[in-house]
Parts: sequence; structure tokens; C-alpha cells
Amino acid sequence: MKAEIINIGDELLIGQVVNTNASWMATELTLAGVNVVQITAIADHEKAIGNALDQAAGRADIILMTGGLGPTKDDITKKVLASYFNSEMIFHEPTFEQVKAIFKARHFEVSDVNRNQALIPEKCTPLFNKNGTAPGMWFEQNNKVFVSMPGVPFETKVMMKEQVIPKLKEFFKLKSIVYKTVMTTGLGESFLAEKIKDWENNLPENIKLAYLPQPGIVRLRLTAKGENEAQLRKEIDLQVNKLHMLVDDLIFGYDDVTMEEVIGQLLTKSGKTLATAESCTGGYIAQMITSVAGSSNYFMGSVVSYSNRAKINLLNVPEQAIEQHGAVSKSVVEAMATGALKKFNTDYAVATSGIAGPSGGTDEKPVGTTWIALATPNGVKSKLFHFGEHRGRNIRRAALAALDMLRLEIKG
Repeated sequence: MKAEIINIGDELLIGQVVNTNASWMATELTLAGVNVVQITAIADHEKAIGNALDQAAGRADIILMTGGLGPTKDDITKKVLASYFNSEMIFHEPTFEQVKAIFKARHFEVSDVNRNQALIPEKCTPLFNKNGTAPGMWFEQNNKVFVSMPGVPFETKVMMKEQVIPKLKEFFKLKSIVYKTVMTTGLGESFLAEKIKDWENNLPENIKLAYLPQPGIVRLRLTAKGENEAQLRKEIDLQVNKLHMLVDDLIFGYDDVTMEEVIGQLLTKSGKTLATAESCTGGYIAQMITSVAGSSNYFMGSVVSYSNRAKINLLNVPEQAIEQHGAVSKSVVEAMATGALKKFNTDYAVATSGIAGPSGGTDEKPVGTTWIALATPNGVKSKLFHFGEHRGRNIRRAALAALDMLRLEIKG
């Protein structure tokens, strides 16, 4: 099945509002086994909406629309749809009851403008909106489905997940499709592909692999299609188990999990604590860790020792080590990690010192040169990395590498 997404609203075209509905809807359709062939953003104009519907109907089986269903005069989608499908407007009592319930809960009176939310085209099947006053509308014409939903994301998402996707699966008898994403770090895309090429070449015909790289991470997305969803999940799990046998140390999680969430889970489970000492990452590791709810239970604090003086005064890094080896060196980063471990009295401490760029590099230490250290009560270890020339990517990759060193240490 092919689908087109049409997002209606002048605010989308002038950049006033980011069109988050489009990407989210495309993901949900893809997960349901529907191929999204086009995403279109158009203005709140009758002619624009009509033209978009005509064009979409020529290339897709499913046309999903959002926006323009509010109670004010600038919201014209419902009126245009009634005209497009040659339908009279009728008063839908269940929708009006929902409108009254929402206004009563907010201690407001229902005005005539709000009452008009219950007017819908007679030829549509109304879709209940549990989070708002505008109902969705489901139309069927020439074996195609047209669905109009509110543009407010938290209304759209619930309506689509609970009503639209299930109805589409039933209407079109969609085949089952199962996705699983394996999150890896520590090896670039091409090197990872070489390492797992035999596994990839022997995947079953109904399972496809996609490489989705980003700075410091390569996501491996497995897609299985067939008739039996339970069987597809078993097949994917079997292939993931085989992948673990090849690159177990590179896999840190699945689907949408983040490295910082994994670290939080490991520290919580082990009852251990963490501190950071950051130079080139400038507090980015601490920000990642504290973005996870409950991180105060295991994260004790951070020293952003960006200057040499801060390294000396706050972390007791020997001044002689900086003079002899430079701030970006094995001895200095290990002293930073050890200093943070003692300062915060934690089980683990990670430290970073590098040349993020774009300036500051030398022939001996080019931009991207980064030392990362991990200290524990049993000692300290460090590793040298060469990340590249882009400042933002260097910071991100250094933070991920530091947390991955910690992950592997906790796992033993």
C-alpha cells in the first residue's frame, strides 16, 4: 500500500511551526507496512487543498491529512472536504457531547463557534478525539482511504495510533511487518559492515538490513515482512542473537535507547556511582547523564576543567605533567580521572581532554586528537582517539566513547 501525508497550515510554510507530524506519521505508517511515497505541506486555501487531494489520489491508496479542523474561520479543511466528497454537513451528537464534556471540565460555556465542531460531512466516518474537540474524519472513495485529523500533535498521535492505523490494517488487510534496531558504537559504518558481512549475506530473504549511521553510533535496522507477526519476531531475535556472537562488545542496546539511559540502568543495577572530569567535552557528558530521570541516584557531579589552571587547582593534576606532555595527553587525562574519583568519592570517574577544533591542532596532535580515561578504585586506564575535524561531532563522539568505556567496564 502507498500513502501520502498532507499537512495543512500556513504556519508550516512560513517556518513558524516545525512540521513534526510528518516525520512521526511516516514512521507509524512504515511500521504498519505502508510505503510513504510523498509528504506535502500546503496552505490553508481551498484550491490548494483540493489540488493536493487530486494529486495524492493519483499516486497513493491512503491519503492522511492534518490541520485546519479548528473552530475559527481560518480553519477550512472540513468545509473543503464536504465539497470535495459532495457531502452535506450534519450535526454529530456524540462529538457535541465530547465538546461539552471538555468545556465543562475547564469551567467554560460552549459557544456557537465551539458547537460547530460537531458539524461533519455526512459521508465520513467520524473518529473520536479523546484529547480535543475536533473529530477526525474517514472517507472511502474508489478503493482509496482519505483521513483528516487535527493538527495538534498530541491529538493526532492518539487518534492515529488507536484508530487510524488499526482501521487501515483491517481495510487493506496489511501484511505484518516487524522492525528491530540494534544500537552499536565503537566502530564506523564501513568497518562494521566488513565485520558482519557474512552474517548479513546469510539473512533470510524476508529480513532486510539497513545501516543508519550518526556521529559515534551505527544503528542496524532489521525489517521482517510476512503473514505471522509472532513468527517474524522470533526470526529477528534469532538473527540478533547471531549478531551478538560477532560484535557483542559493540552492541549497547536496541531501538530508541540512548547510551546515557543504558549507563543509568547499569549504574542503578550495580549500585555504583559516577563523576566526570571534562575538558574538550565541556560538560556534555554530564548533560547527557543528567538528562535521564533518576540520575541523581548515581551521578555525583562534574568538574569542567577547561583551562590548565582548573585542572591543577580542582583536580590536582601535576603542573609538571602539563608542561612536559601537554593538556591533551595520557598522563594528564589519567590524572584528571583520578582527581575526579577522589574529589567526589565515587566508584567510577571518566575524563576527557582533546582538541575539538576547528583550530588548535598541530602536526603531532591534529584536530580531533582526544584522550579519554576511566578511573576506578582499582586503577585507571586510558585510550587515544582520533575523531576528525568537525567540532560538534568531536564533542559528541568523545562523550559517547567515554560512556562506552564505562559501559564495558561495568559489564566486565
